[in-house]
Parts: sequence; structure tokens; C-alpha cells
Amino acid sequence: MLEAAIRALATGDPGAVSANKIAREIGATWGAVKYQFGDNDGLWAAVLHRTAERRARALTFGDSAGPLRERVAAIIETLYAGLTSIDSRAIENLRAALPRDHLELEQLYPRTAAELSCWGRGWLETCQHAFADLGVDPGRVAEIAELIPGAMRGITSERQLGTYSDLDKARRGLTNAIAAYLEQSRTN
Repeated sequence: MLEAAIRALATGDPGAVSANKIAREIGATWGAVKYQFGDNDGLWAAVLHRTAERRARALTFGDSAGPLRERVAAIIETLYAGLTSIDSRAIENLRAALPRDHLELEQLYPRTAAELSCWGRGWLETCQHAFADLGVDPGRVAEIAELIPGAMRGITSERQLGTYSDLDKARRGLTNAIAAYLEQSRTN
């Protein structure tokens, strides 16, 4: 069911954000979905968890002893490659259908909100781990952890929409800017 939900969400169809519709498409009943996940909130939280598990396997950069700029480039390139995946398209469609206000999201979809919050913590930990042995200011790492996903979604959007911009140059510029920012804060 989760893979069917991910494929349906990845189509970009706003109607795909219907657990009942997904159940019908895979030949299941709403009762089967409720039995497995409890409700829409449980299904969406499970979808987010499944994609997070796969993403965690892909985001293992920074384990080497490479220089700071190479680590930043690895993060940027991994996200650039991953943001057009089926999982990413599914999550973008799901997020577009969810309330933007955190309090409303937490009230209406508490398990989904908890899973999204977990993503943020996991991403910060991934970034912290990537630079832990380089003496980089943790505050700056936290700042770039907030910046990178949005910046990469913008670059990915340009790729999908078509652009006159040189996206290779854009990624190099982002990499160089982040590396310089982090380099300024090194203590060793």
C-alpha cells in the first residue's frame, strides 16, 4: 500500500492525496487502509517514514576525511540528484496538500507532523555529522542545514521548468558560498 501511495502522490495530481482513492487504485478498501494505518494521518506518516528510510541510506556523505568543500559538494549533488526521484515528487505533492501552519498541521495530522519534524532533526544531525571533525561552528552548520533544502528545491524547480540559467554553475556557486561561510568559522 505504501508504494502505491508513493506512486500515486508522485503523479502530482492533487486528487492523489486521498487515501480512499489510493485504496481503490490498488484494489483495497478504505477499511483495509484503516486497519493498516488507522486513518489518513497514519497513512501519510507511514509514507513519510518509508521515504525517510530510503533517503537516510542515500544521505551518508561526510563519512570520509575529505575537505570541507568536497563534503558540501557531496551534499548539494546528492540532493540535486534525489529531488527529482519518485519519493521526492510524492512528498512535495503531499506537503502541498497539508496545512502550512504548523499548529493546524499538528492538530489535524499529529502523526504526519511528528514525522515531518523528525525529518528536520534527522537532516540537522546528518549535516552536523558531515562536518563534525572539521572544527566548523555548529551554529553555522545549523544555518546551512536550514538553507540547503529550500535552495536545492529552487534549483531543482528550475531544472524541471526549463531555464536559461546554467544549473551546474548555480550548484558550484552555492557549494562555494556555503564552503566559504563554513570555512570562516573553523577553529582549527
